[in-house]
Amino acid sequence: MSWVEAHLSLIVILGLIVIILVLISVWRKSRKRVKRRIFRKKAKGHIYLISDTHFDHANIIRYCKRPFPNVRIMNRVLVKNWNNTVRPGDTVYFLGDWAFGRGSRQPKYWVRKLKGHIISIKGSHDGRGRGLRLYNRRILDYKGHKFLLIHNPDNKDIKWHDWVIHGHKHNHSAKYPFINGREKTINVGAELTNYRPVSLDFILSLGIDSIRRMDTVDSKPKRK
Repeated sequence: MSWVEAHLSLIVILGLIVIILVLISVWRKSRKRVKRRIFRKKAKGHIYLISDTHFDHANIIRYCKRPFPNVRIMNRVLVKNWNNTVRPGDTVYFLGDWAFGRGSRQPKYWVRKLKGHIISIKGSHDGRGRGLRLYNRRILDYKGHKFLLIHNPDNKDIKWHDWVIHGHKHNHSAKYPFINGREKTINVGAELTNYRPVSLDFILSLGIDSIRRMDTVDSKPKRK
């Protein structure tokens, strides 16, 4: 290879490197703009919570005395209630157990049908999520309160003394109504939230620190 050819090759290589660096820079800037848009979008919305939809689970109707004649109607009402409550810019914390039963569809299938930015906590029946990111727990600091978001309240850290928002218990345990002020637990299982996500602002508007017990989202709270 001649001296001229060697220099031409070097110039071409340097040119390609510059082009690649420019493309990487443009890509990073575009990602930052997207992240800022997402953050602003989330910041404008409300925060909702719900757990234990158990889509496709026929036996849950009998087990929890859900007011649906069959699983097909249950699925349809759960999706409709969610989308009539949540707006696209809202954030929904789902606290586990999307679906269950033989032939049940994966969580990601249901997420695609539902509005909002959904953050999913892993439940007892969620497996690996198959394409859906699942968290074991999250801590939410909101308007002067700290909330531990977890599926099963029995798995909370013994050092945690603030409020726990959870699912898993359904409507079978007297210890876990919608709000238990003594235990500082909030059960957002679908049976207790009228089968729709419940707003965190609504929960705080109830004056949770003064509540001794509130059985469901539609009940009258009993004060301390």
